[in-house]
Amino acid sequence: MKKVEITGIDTASLPKLSAKECEKLLHEINDGNEEAKQLFIRANMRLVLSIVGRFSRSQENADDLFQVGCVGLMKALNNFNTNAGVKFSTYAVPMIIGEIRRFLRDRTSIKVSRNIRDTAYKALKARENLMRNSNDGMPTLFEIAEEIDIPISEIACALDAISEPVSFFEPVYSDGEDAILLSDQVSDPKNNPEIWTENMELKEALKKIPERERNVLILRYYVGKTQIEISEIINISQAQVSRLEKNAVEKLRKLMQITV
Repeated sequence: MKKVEITGIDTASLPKLSAKECEKLLHEINDGNEEAKQLFIRANMRLVLSIVGRFSRSQENADDLFQVGCVGLMKALNNFNTNAGVKFSTYAVPMIIGEIRRFLRDRTSIKVSRNIRDTAYKALKARENLMRNSNDGMPTLFEIAEEIDIPISEIACALDAISEPVSFFEPVYSDGEDAILLSDQVSDPKNNPEIWTENMELKEALKKIPERERNVLILRYYVGKTQIEISEIINISQAQVSRLEKNAVEKLRKLMQITV
């Protein structure tokens, strides 16, 4: 696991507690002992650090993720039931991870509508509840859908919409010298970066063509109509359609600097 460096905290000085000491502190916390609470939180910062290490590929600062993780830790402590028969760490880990993931999703440059975001948060909350109350591992989308009474398709789309974007140039494997990028795994010879660039240039060039000529080009090359069909659609002669098409193509060549 990648070592996490946190500013202002000497991680080596964080206390270590045995299971019995944790249990004792939790009962003291329930009785309102504030000193026990502070000691317990400080001891469990190690747990937060281990979780922050899982997000080492994130572009966010480790200090920020640690602070957010501590918020999740305190929420877990405030809601923890000592009579539930569950270890605190088992209960706290999903809440800390959820808090960090929410932070990362809210920081994403891709804007998601409020309704979709709310659906995703309901699904994530339901997943946390199901994991806490069951020993069957990660719940399925079907179980989550039943829990919050929302169609599976909506839940799947919402969770996908708020997931953190991955760069096409993200390394998926490296042997120290050569790296395989995500783009290498999903590349399509019919849809490569050169073609994307050409398509973008074509769209920009089309915007500069007069509307009547642009409509002829769209009908001719995008819709697939013949010149006769186009003449009937826009109520001009075939000769006029041919002339408009020729003029438009010539203008496109000049705008895109294409030589023939």
